[in-house]
Amino acid sequence: MKQLSQSFSVKFEYQVYFTAGIFNPVNTLLNDFFLNSATSASLRKILFVADSGVINAHPNLIDDIKKYFTSYNTVRLVPDVLIVPGGEVVKNDEVYFNQVVEAVNTYGIDRHSYIAAIGGGSVLDMVGYAAAVSHRGIKHIRIPTTVLSQNDSGIGVKNGINYFSKKNFLGTFMPPAVVFNDENFLKTLSDRDWRSGISEAVKVAVLKDAAFFSWIEDNAATLVKRDMEAMNYLIWRCAQLHMEHIAGADPFESGSSRPLDFGHWSAHKLEYLSNFDVRHGEAVAMGIALDTVYSNLSGRLSSAESDRIIHALQSLGFDISHSLLQVDAENSPILAGLEEFREHLGGQLTIMLLKAIGQGEEVHEIDTDILKRAGKKLNELQHVNYKS
Repeated sequence: MKQLSQSFSVKFEYQVYFTAGIFNPVNTLLNDFFLNSATSASLRKILFVADSGVINAHPNLIDDIKKYFTSYNTVRLVPDVLIVPGGEVVKNDEVYFNQVVEAVNTYGIDRHSYIAAIGGGSVLDMVGYAAAVSHRGIKHIRIPTTVLSQNDSGIGVKNGINYFSKKNFLGTFMPPAVVFNDENFLKTLSDRDWRSGISEAVKVAVLKDAAFFSWIEDNAATLVKRDMEAMNYLIWRCAQLHMEHIAGADPFESGSSRPLDFGHWSAHKLEYLSNFDVRHGEAVAMGIALDTVYSNLSGRLSSAESDRIIHALQSLGFDISHSLLQVDAENSPILAGLEEFREHLGGQLTIMLLKAIGQGEEVHEIDTDILKRAGKKLNELQHVNYKS
C-alpha cells in the first residue's frame, strides 16, 4: 500500500476598528489600512457595493467616497458604486450575487484588489460570499451599518446566501480583510433596527458573560433611548466576545456544535414562515425567549434566571412570542426548523440551552411537549407589561 499525507495550517488575522466618519478626509484610518496591507507592487482596485437603504439615509455617501479616494489614491476606486437592496431579499434572489460577480469581471477586480460592502448583515453576507468565490477569494472589506452587523454578523467569518428556501444554504467561511464599525451610520437607523441588533448582545451575554448581561439589564432603558455611549459599549463588548469565540477550537464549525446559535433554530424558521416580516434580530429575541423558557421547563435553568432574561427582552421592547412559534401538533410548521437546523449543522442535532446565565449546555434532542408548554407560557407572558 502506498500513501501520501499532507498537513498544513493557515493563519487568519483581521482587525475590527471602531471609528466615526470613515470617509471624512481627516480620518486616515481607511487609507492607513491600505498603506499597511500592500503585499506587492500590483495595481490595487476597490469596488464598493452599498445597501440602498444606507444610500437613501446618507445621500452624500457616494460623493464622500469619491472625494476620499481623490484625497488618497493608495488604491484605485472603481467609479461606479453597485447599489443593492438591503434586508433578506438580497440573499434570497441570486440576481444580486450575480451582479457582484459580473462587476468583478467587468472592472478587473483581482486577488490583490478589494470588494467593500457597506450595509447591514444581509448585504455583507451576500457580498462576502461573492468575494470568496470570485477568483477563489478577493479581499473583502466590511463596513457594517446596523447594530446587528456591527456587533455580530459583520465581525464574524461567515458569508452566504439563501437557497432552496433555507437560510444560508450556500456560503463559505472566509474572514474579512478588515472591518470598520462607523458609529455615524447608526444614527439614521429606525428605532426598530436600532433595537433589533441588541438581541444578539443578549444572546452572547447569557451564554458567555453574566456580568455583561447584568449591564444590559441595568442599561435597557438607556439603550432604548438611543444613548450612543451605551450602544458603543454594547457593540464593542459583544464584538469582543464574538471574536474570542471565533478564536476557539472550531472557528469554521467543522463539528455540529454551534454555541453562538442559541435561539437561532426557531428564529431562522420564523423569518421564513413570516415571509421576513419578522426581522432577524426580532426573531432571535423570540428564539432566545423560547429556548430560555424551554431550559427552565426542562429542569436546567432556574425560574428566577429565566424570568430575568424574559424581563430583559421585554424591557428592551422585544416581542417574546409569535403565533408561528406555537407548537400545536407534531406537524406544526416551526418544528420543521429543527430538522433544517440539523441539516445545517451537518449531521447531529445540537441545540444550545442554558444551565445558568453565562453557562450553556448542549443537547441533542428536543421534547415537543415541553416545547409546546414553553410556547404557551411565552404567549401568556407576551401580554405582561414590564417596566425598565
